[in-house]
Amino acid sequence: MKPIIKPQELVPMLQQEALILIDARSGPTAKDKYEAEHLQDALYVDLETDLARPTANAAEGGRHPLPSAQEFAEFLGQLGIQPSSHVVVYDDVSGANAAARFWWMLKALGHEQVQVLDGGYAAAVAAGIPTSNQTEQPAAQAPYPQQGWQLPLAEVEEVERAAQEADSLVIDVRAAARYRGETEPIDLVAGHVPGAINIPYTSNLDSNGFYLSPAALREKYEKALDNRKTENVMVHCGSGVTACHTLLAMDYAGMEIPKLYIGSWSEWSRSGREIATGEK
Repeated sequence: MKPIIKPQELVPMLQQEALILIDARSGPTAKDKYEAEHLQDALYVDLETDLARPTANAAEGGRHPLPSAQEFAEFLGQLGIQPSSHVVVYDDVSGANAAARFWWMLKALGHEQVQVLDGGYAAAVAAGIPTSNQTEQPAAQAPYPQQGWQLPLAEVEEVERAAQEADSLVIDVRAAARYRGETEPIDLVAGHVPGAINIPYTSNLDSNGFYLSPAALREKYEKALDNRKTENVMVHCGSGVTACHTLLAMDYAGMEIPKLYIGSWSEWSRSGREIATGEK
């Protein structure tokens, strides 16, 4: 199953019993937006409370550390998601926030039938997918069967080593101005991990906010990897959320999914480690 689904591909699937729609819009007004209007039958997930377990000290794990696999499995059961479920998740920023994070977390538990809706909420509405302001009630099930996170993760010490090794690669997907240290709207210090390269997640999208073709994405990332093994590639962002957009892009391109550095810049910038600015 492709990890990206076009709105027009979703339309004929809407009556399938196994289909579960997930609204992963995030931000301070996301719940209000969901309650005002959402895709019919979509269940709401909250980035801050359902897809992360923030701690008092972002220097250890960053701003959006993962919940345990067991906690997430219990949450999936509350949503009615089981191994046979076909899950389609959307947000309103071209998959760049919690939609890609939810996709990665499901994939990391071993779930195969999960897709991100290309173009997000606006594209779905434009395609004629029905909306609703009704309270949706999930058909709760037992916790999702899990054996821990199955996709690779990187810790800060591994990222520090990898960024200085020729056969490894650390990709920072934040906006170029944040990477260069010209601005930092969220975290405490501006800059980037010394040795990391910058490939903004927005370069995964065309001018209309849809993912580039698998062929175009594969060409871009194979060039960046330059024959490095995927097991030596680590991807990060500000707090381990938007990085999943690039992991999704690479999966869509038919490539192996690299390691996710969950702590990302929010952890690194608070850890006392060296910080670089500029283009390199």
